[in-house]
Amino acid sequence: MAADPHALFEDWLAEARAAEPNDPEAMALATADAQGRPSVRMVLLKGHDERGFAFYTNSQSRKGGEIAANPRAALAFHWKSLRRQIRIEGRIEPTSEAEADAYFATRSRDARLGAWASDQSRPLDSRAAFEARYAKTVAEHEGRDVSRPTYWWGYRLVPDRIEFWTDRPHRLHERRLFTLSESGWSEGLLYP
Repeated sequence: MAADPHALFEDWLAEARAAEPNDPEAMALATADAQGRPSVRMVLLKGHDERGFAFYTNSQSRKGGEIAANPRAALAFHWKSLRRQIRIEGRIEPTSEAEADAYFATRSRDARLGAWASDQSRPLDSRAAFEARYAKTVAEHEGRDVSRPTYWWGYRLVPDRIEFWTDRPHRLHERRLFTLSESGWSEGLLYP
């Protein structure tokens, strides 16, 4: 048994980075709207520490709207080659502006321009319309730095439940559940 699920997560992520051929930081993000209708999509983990699990997106996107309406969410990492997954549940809070600015600056210029050109999750008449809008955005920013749009933000899932799942023969899997209380993290096991 381990006392710190964040340290265990880091160990598993390091193994996934060494073993997974594509995007070991890919995670399913499940959100729900104000009526409780769920939706899920893949996003990339862009930071992890004892505060939680950070990702970045357009706050005016579907996921951004759902987070604003219902700031509870779940993440799932699945590393098929390792036969492991991690499920994480908790509340969502925004990162600081400084964190969002710092991460945005690490993105390629084309990705930063894309954040300006895209009305993420909104209806699009045609791919050609988006490409024309992107070209216009490129021209407007020629010779200038591409700063972070005010609607492009970072979010952090602050966990209160983390489950580590390991495949075992005959579907007799191992499930380790960490739950957070006022006194800290506690660990227990779940039936497969």
